[in-house]
Amino acid sequence: MIRRNNLENNRVKVSVIVPAYNEEKNIPEILKMLIKVAEDLPSMEIIVIDDGSTDGTVKEVERFSSNIRLVKHDKNIGKGAALVTGFAEANGDVVVVQDADLEYSPYDIPRLVKPILSGEVDVVFGSRFKGYPKGMRLGNYLGNKLISKTTRLLYGLPITDVMTGYKVFSKQVIDSMDLTEDGFNIEPEITAEVFYGGWRYAEVPISYNRRIVGKSNFRFLRDGMNCAWRLVRARIYNETIYTSKKAKGL
Repeated sequence: MIRRNNLENNRVKVSVIVPAYNEEKNIPEILKMLIKVAEDLPSMEIIVIDDGSTDGTVKEVERFSSNIRLVKHDKNIGKGAALVTGFAEANGDVVVVQDADLEYSPYDIPRLVKPILSGEVDVVFGSRFKGYPKGMRLGNYLGNKLISKTTRLLYGLPITDVMTGYKVFSKQVIDSMDLTEDGFNIEPEITAEVFYGGWRYAEVPISYNRRIVGKSNFRFLRDGMNCAWRLVRARIYNETIYTSKKAKGL
C-alpha cells in the first residue's frame, strides 16, 4: 500500500511530544534545546505529557509556560499512555516523540523530520545503531539488538532500532493507529502498526548519550522480554486477521 503526503515546508506544523516522569533534573535542558530547535523549523509546538511525576517536573515545565503546552496525568500510567495522550493533543502534520532524559539530542530533529516534510516517507525512526550509541550499557545494547533482530525476522523490516526513543510520524499515520499499550510495549506495537499499515518507512542515524541524571524506567529482563513477546503476538494476531479477510475476499 503506497501513501503519499503533499506537505509544503512553509505550511507544516511540527508537534514534539515529550513524555516525562520524574525528570526534574533533565527536562529544563531538554526544553531549552527544543525551543532553540523551534527557531529553525516551521511552526513547531512542544507538548509535555507529565505522567504523574512525584518530583518537581511539573514546576520546571511551568517555568516555560509561554513556550510549552503541559498536559498532566493524575497518576503514573506508563510511557505508552503518555504517548497516546500526546498524539491526541498534537496539532501538527508531523509528530515527533522526544524523550526527556537527555539521551537523545533535540538537535537531530531537523534531520529526522526532513524525509517526511519532503514527502519521501511517512515514518522515520532515529537509529542509535546507525549513529553513535555512546555509553550504552552492554545489557541494553545486546537487548536492543535482539529485539530489532526479532523484528526483522518476524516482519522483514530492515530495522536496526525498534526501541529507539526517536520516532517521527505524519499525522496520517498517527490517525491510523489503534494503540492500546500503556507501558514500553507501545514501541513494538507502533512498529507492528507501521508494518501492517503499509506506511513508507526510513531510519535516520542519530547520536545517543547514556543518561547521566536519574534512573531509566526501562528494565530489559522485564520490559525487553515483554516487548519481544508483544512483537510475536502482534504478528500472530494480524496474520490471523489478514488470512481471514483474504479467505472472505476482502
